[in-house]
Parts: sequence; structure tokens; C-alpha cells
Amino acid sequence: MSCLMVERCGEISFDSPDQNAKCVRMLGDARVRGQTGVLSERRGSYPFIDFRLLNNSTLSGEIGTKKKVKRLLSFQRYFHASRLLRGIVPQASLYLLDEDYLGQARHMLSKVGMWDFDIFLFDRLTNGNSLVTLLCHLFNVHGLIHHFQLDMVTLHRFLVMVQEDYHSQNPYHNAVHAADVTQAMHCYLREPKLANFLTPSDIMLGLLAAAAHDVDHPGVNQPFLIKTKHHLASLYQNVSVLENHHWRSTIGMLRESRLLAHLPKEVTQDIEQQLGSLILATDINRQNEFLIRLKSHLDNQDLRLEDAQDRHFMLQIALKCADICNPCRLWDLSKQWSERVCEEFYRQGDLEQKFELEISPLCNQQKDTIPSIQIGFMTYIVEPLFERWAQFTGDTPLSENMLNHLRRNKAKWRSLLHKQHSSSRSNDHSGQVTGSQEQTLNEEETP
Repeated sequence: MSCLMVERCGEISFDSPDQNAKCVRMLGDARVRGQTGVLSERRGSYPFIDFRLLNNSTLSGEIGTKKKVKRLLSFQRYFHASRLLRGIVPQASLYLLDEDYLGQARHMLSKVGMWDFDIFLFDRLTNGNSLVTLLCHLFNVHGLIHHFQLDMVTLHRFLVMVQEDYHSQNPYHNAVHAADVTQAMHCYLREPKLANFLTPSDIMLGLLAAAAHDVDHPGVNQPFLIKTKHHLASLYQNVSVLENHHWRSTIGMLRESRLLAHLPKEVTQDIEQQLGSLILATDINRQNEFLIRLKSHLDNQDLRLEDAQDRHFMLQIALKCADICNPCRLWDLSKQWSERVCEEFYRQGDLEQKFELEISPLCNQQKDTIPSIQIGFMTYIVEPLFERWAQFTGDTPLSENMLNHLRRNKAKWRSLLHKQHSSSRSNDHSGQVTGSQEQTLNEEETP
């Protein structure tokens, strides 16, 4: 057990080390410490959150004992992991497309560097395999397969593992979001100010981090995990809980797939560490930290992209931009993403209400409207970051295009918010008149 640090869902444990080892092999619920000392999380380490456990004292009759539920979840984790480790890919991932669809998908890939790329259409054309298809294409376009001598079968297996570890039932944090962020990252990596200095390693890190930055996202946020005492919150001590999980899960899949096993140990160690630094940068709680640092660099004009540290910092900024670029897309695409993320917020709010928890900010469907959420998000999070990004890139056509979309989309949300307020006032006024009329009628009917 010296090479393993075991994390058990539900704290299942045995007195004997041999029994513990056997349990780990059976459940597939271990986190492996590699030669770098970085803890990875095994494929399928965590099931979807079973919200029955939040209030099991009142639902004990429905779900049985804690122990039975935890054993069931552990078996589900083992089954999910072992299928992929044996190379059995779920049917949903098979390419069951006719030539017309494949032709349209190939045509879209020829324009993958365009900002109006429709990831929803691309996902339909690839039968739900947008992330795998996109990454295989981009790795080839950027010459990464040749440069790193990657095996195509192994690369495809790794990408399928990543795609399958996203939860398709999440309205927002799913594999399509990951593909969208990856396509945006590809566009940013082509910006001349950055592209002229990037190494193949930088490009691979940027694309991998974009593809895996939200892997195994449970569809609820960090405060929810903390207040429900989820084991991930305890594991990561309430700090960048989800981002740490995404990073460690990615490392686990890299090691299991052996995608980089042929590279020197020091290279793989560096890749794992830098992936962590990139993915952890997407924590929205660190937004001001990165914004202040970027502003300082731009004001002082001291960014030296020949320096690996400065390049890595700008990769972090690029990933942060890609992660929240939805408001900078064409209205039809941006609106879909806005509705999806708010639907995920509202689902969390409904769960919190159901289990008598305080409803998190932005998660109350009765009070937090989509236009108001989006206007606040654009004003306080998106605009400051993208204005600085445009300052860095030198107001390129892409940066100007994104800012123009952002301003137009914000204006549309403001218009929709105004209509909602007008409609609400109209309904309130109508209700007051009706009430007054009813009172008059009642008084007239009183003898």
C-alpha cells in the first residue's frame, strides 16, 4: 500500500491492510500517487452525487442503510471504471454517422478557427462526440501527434475517457461546454501576440487543460459541496474543490491511458504540474487575483513571452477567457449557453430548497432571472477580463469582434430585463384594479 493513498467514499475501511488493499482493487476507488508525488484520482472515482444521502435520516426507509448505499455507489464506480479500463466504450461514443453528416462535420472543422463556430451543430453532426473529434483534429493541425510521437489509438482512448467523464445530464457543465472552451482556446492560441512565442508543449497544455478543465463536474458549485459536507470538500479543505478534482481526475486518466508514458519522466512530471496550474486558474474565486496581476503586467509593459513563466501566465489568462467566453459569442449561441447555465443554477436551488438548505446566490428561480444574472456576470466578470485581453492582443479583429458581441448581447439582455419589469408592473397594476373592483362590487351587494 506504499504507492497508494486511498480515498474511500463513505469511509469504508478494514482493520487489515490486506483487506484494505483488496477493497481498493475491487472498488476502483483509489487515488494513485505517481512519481511526482501528485495525487491523481482513478477513473470513475466518484459517482454522480446521490442527493438522497443529504437527508437520509428522513428517507431511510426508501434507500436502506448508509452502508448499503455506499456499497452500491462503490460498485457503480467500479463498474464504470472497469468497462473503460477493459477498452469497452459505451455505445453512445461510437461513430454511427452517414456520409452526409461526416461531410458536414469535416466542413465545419475546416473553419474551426472562426469565432462563429457553432459547437451545438458540430456536436449533433458528430453524434455527441464533439470533444473527441475536435481534439483529434486540433492535435493533428498543431502537429502535436508528430512532435510528441503520440499513438493515435491511445490518444483517442484518452479523449473518450475525458468525454465520458463529463456528465451529459448537466445542462451546462458537460462535454459540449468542454468542446466549446477548447475551440475558443484554439482561437486564442492563434492570436499573433501569443502564437509567435508558443512551443508545442504550450499548445498541448492549453488544449488539454481546456478539454479537461471541468471533467466530472457534478452540476453543483463549491458552496453546495461545502455545506453538504461532501467528501471532495473535506479532501481539498474547501479550497478550489472542483478545480482540484478536475485536475487530479485528468492526471488519473493520463496515467491510465498511458498517453504520455513514452516521454521522459521529467517531461510528464512537468506536464502534470502545469496542467494543474492551468485548471486551478479557472476557479472564479481567483478572478481578481489574476486580473490585478494582468493589469500590472500590461501597465508596466513587462510581459516577456520569451520567458516560460510569462507564457504560462498568459495561457492561464487565455483559459480563463475561453471558460467564460459565452457572452462574447453570437447572440443565438450566447443565449443558449446563458439559458443552460441558469438552468443548472436553478436545479441546484431546487435541491437546496427541497432539503431545507439556504438557497445559494443566483440559484433562486423566483428571484434571479436570466437577464439579471447575465447582466451582472457580464459587467463584473466578463468585461474587465476581456478588455484586458484585448489590451494584451493589441485590439486584433478577434478581440474587437468578441467585445462587440459582448456589448450587443448585454444590450439585448437589458432590453429583455426591461420588458420583464414592464410586464411585472403591468400585471401588478392589473391585479390592484381587479381587487378594487371586487371590493366595490362586494360593498354594493352588502344589504
